[in-house]
Amino acid sequence: MDYVRRVRGDRTIWYVILGLSLVSMLIIFSSTGALAFRKMGGNTYYYVMRQLIMQLGGILLILLIIKKYESKFFNKWANLALVISIVCILAGIAIGRGSGRTIPLGPFSFQPAELAKVTLIAWVARMLGNMGDTMDSKTVTFGKIAAGIALLALLLTKVNFSSALLIVATAYVMMFVAQVPYRFLIGSMLFVLAILVAMYFLRGTLPDILYKATRLETVFNRIDRFADHSAKKKNLGLEQDEFAKIAIHNGGILGVGVGKGDISNRMSAAYNDFVFAMIVEEYGLLGGILVMILYLILLTRSLFVIKACKRSYPLFLATGAITMLMLQALVNMGVSSGIIPVTGQPLPWISWGGTSQFFTAIIFGFILTVSAENKAALMAQDQAEEVQTHEQEEDNEDFVLTTE
Repeated sequence: MDYVRRVRGDRTIWYVILGLSLVSMLIIFSSTGALAFRKMGGNTYYYVMRQLIMQLGGILLILLIIKKYESKFFNKWANLALVISIVCILAGIAIGRGSGRTIPLGPFSFQPAELAKVTLIAWVARMLGNMGDTMDSKTVTFGKIAAGIALLALLLTKVNFSSALLIVATAYVMMFVAQVPYRFLIGSMLFVLAILVAMYFLRGTLPDILYKATRLETVFNRIDRFADHSAKKKNLGLEQDEFAKIAIHNGGILGVGVGKGDISNRMSAAYNDFVFAMIVEEYGLLGGILVMILYLILLTRSLFVIKACKRSYPLFLATGAITMLMLQALVNMGVSSGIIPVTGQPLPWISWGGTSQFFTAIIFGFILTVSAENKAALMAQDQAEEVQTHEQEEDNEDFVLTTE
């Protein structure tokens, strides 16, 4: 118990992280059975042990960030990190696999989009933290942020369209909190939306280099299929999103039971992009609600952390971090349940993966670092007030003695 008390950062957020880790271990063990037989000779413990190692490593990384680095460290290196993420995205486009989505690094792979999410948070927080109160300062800051996220989004559109939308949405939420003039936000959003709609309806006239065999073509095709459920598919089998709906239907209220789900054996991304559907299949609607409650607790506690901030950069850093986590969770749940078109986003801290676990740990580190700084500032304030009160009492005693 003494060790628990010494852990820095919001304790409730730590409990949520541990709860999500438990859910991850259970569902990864259940949903990777077919994968284990295909690639690991039936060793069903391989992937869950790998996930356990990644999660333990992530928790150690969070502890390291909280202990060794303050939020001003991320502020200092935000510009360089943004440049590095752009270089990594370009490297992915040049030598990566899956349209540049991943960069092979021997036995491992690296997803530049995950790095871009983290650097975007730190960089936009830096821009907003340096923003003045004048209209000229806000206009210049908005222009810089718009240019930065436009460059990132355009590059990411080539490899990961959903990540591009996530970084844009996160940046806009941060600017909204920073009270960037609403006419800038609304006007630019309508402009971008108009461009996307025009590209969607005029995609047949787009140059092949911009559209054919790109992620944009994949996204538009998925939108077509989502809008027209009766459209004939090129293959005769069921798609993954349809298997996900079957899994949710099979789960019902209480689920089919731990390890008894069958749909994961028929899907290639059951343990990642559609992991929420696998949770509902095995643990039912109640299990899905429990996972949502964990994320809602995380959101609530993070809002308390943001409210307690006394400095602008930590406030925007925590805002961007919790926004990114919540948007990713909503996208994964929405795809699994068929509410939105299929796209590839992991369920934070639950989905199987390496790069996503690493950078999700950094995002948690942002929130918990700000929380620890808030607690330290509050303790320092309380100590200062105690010293001031003690000095005041001593002055009063001296005054009484002098009077006597």
